[in-house]
Amino acid sequence: MDTVTKQYIETVQVSDIPWHRLTTTYGRATDFPTELDVLWNMESIEVVDAAGEALAQNIEHQLTLWHATPFAMIFLLRIFKKAQEERAHNEVAQYLAEQLVELFTVIAECIRDGLMLEHADPLPNFEDMLNEEYLWSEEYDEDDDVLRYEEEDVFPDDLFFSFYYYSQQVLLLAIPLLDTSNEGEAKLLGIISANTSV
Repeated sequence: MDTVTKQYIETVQVSDIPWHRLTTTYGRATDFPTELDVLWNMESIEVVDAAGEALAQNIEHQLTLWHATPFAMIFLLRIFKKAQEERAHNEVAQYLAEQLVELFTVIAECIRDGLMLEHADPLPNFEDMLNEEYLWSEEYDEDDDVLRYEEEDVFPDDLFFSFYYYSQQVLLLAIPLLDTSNEGEAKLLGIISANTSV
């Protein structure tokens, strides 16, 4: 991984992302900052579960990743690291860590399938996906969004592949956090490692 990508993943803040202009499975990522904050705080299994499910449903659907996915993955990785650090004395952190391993595994499987298909080269930089030409309207209008989805080139090929490529770059940084004695984490590690050799 190049240093520019690594530095971006490690330093970008939630407030730097125009979530309301990024697509998800069911619309826009407007609520992502709130849901990510809920996960970060780990107050109860119930609230973590609800926020986590909302995020999971909106960053992946039927093996498809979305514009918001790689950006959400950055912050989910940070949350995973925090959960790993706190899991020994916090049952919510333990639960969240397990749930994130499952989600990351699904994302890794999507990336694996995407890499097997013919694809364009990714955009040169992670933050290129936030170039104005790729962002959706400032004001959300469901009808306008539906019309945009009907356009032939709704996501240019290089942008679309970047959803997968940069999500993979985030997952590469999860490798040092994974415990191979844990069955779920070992499975995830295997998929991430296999993806890098495709």
